[in-house]
Amino acid sequence: MPFENRITQLFKIEYPIIQAGMVWVSGWELASAVSNAGGLGIIGAGGMYPNDLQSHIQKIKAATSKPYAVNLPLLYSDVQANIDIIIQEKVPIVFTSAGNPKTWTAILKAAGCIVVHVVSSTSFAIKAELAGCDAIVAEGFEAGGHNGRDETSTIVLIPMVHKAVKIPVMAAGGIATGAQMLAAFALGAEGVQVGSRFVCSNEASAHPNFKNAIIDAKEGDTQLGLKSLAPVRLLKNDFAQAILKMEREGASQEQLSMELGKGRAKKGMLEGDMQNGELEIGQVSAMIHATIPAAAIVTEIWKDFTMGIEHLKSLPVSRSF
Repeated sequence: MPFENRITQLFKIEYPIIQAGMVWVSGWELASAVSNAGGLGIIGAGGMYPNDLQSHIQKIKAATSKPYAVNLPLLYSDVQANIDIIIQEKVPIVFTSAGNPKTWTAILKAAGCIVVHVVSSTSFAIKAELAGCDAIVAEGFEAGGHNGRDETSTIVLIPMVHKAVKIPVMAAGGIATGAQMLAAFALGAEGVQVGSRFVCSNEASAHPNFKNAIIDAKEGDTQLGLKSLAPVRLLKNDFAQAILKMEREGASQEQLSMELGKGRAKKGMLEGDMQNGELEIGQVSAMIHATIPAAAIVTEIWKDFTMGIEHLKSLPVSRSF
């Protein structure tokens, strides 16, 4: 049965399931697979040099005729060059994060892009709407990678953001199943952004060692830290324990940045060093038990979502309250 809401209409997609743009994990292969399956695939530009990003954009154009997006963290020094490539290549949708949306939203929209900003608080959501963004991703602290300092959970954040803004809201953080998607919709979301589940897809560029570590992860195996620098959720390993210890002992931002700046994320997630690399992943990793094709993930989430709706319809309504 066709499904339409403001998110599917805005992005011109079949399902309101958006694959997160993840550093070292979500290149053109994963993004095109998700888009071809009816969701919205996103190229994660974080960690890419401008020429790499251009190559990924050109490859996804050849791999799908469906809409796709680029996620652009605004904290990188070469953001201007990446913006130029996005405009030159006529990327239809841009997700911005880790920065002030006011800086680039008008420029991207003038070039014909749909612009979405990722936020971790109601105040940032309001700022994104005022900046002219077309939609918002509200990301709870369960999420992998960089995160909000306030540690607001998805179940609390979504209804607050939904109430605060008029533009469509997508939920992120702790979402890997159709049941979790349904819960997000009940809170006011009109779409979900899924990251960790897609790391364990055949098309993700994550190293097999990283995928296996996620599959083996148990409840409590991730930790949010580095709030004094840039909050990030990591799978616990030797590196995570060492740098979190540095933070607890009062290391300066410069010391922490130096330790993080040694290609740690690439070393862990792309090259497969499970002890010395930085392993960004969400709490929901404890619920991921297999690596399967990205299209199968989209189908599974949507099937569970629709089955969940039918289940709720079947529940008896108690009048004893």
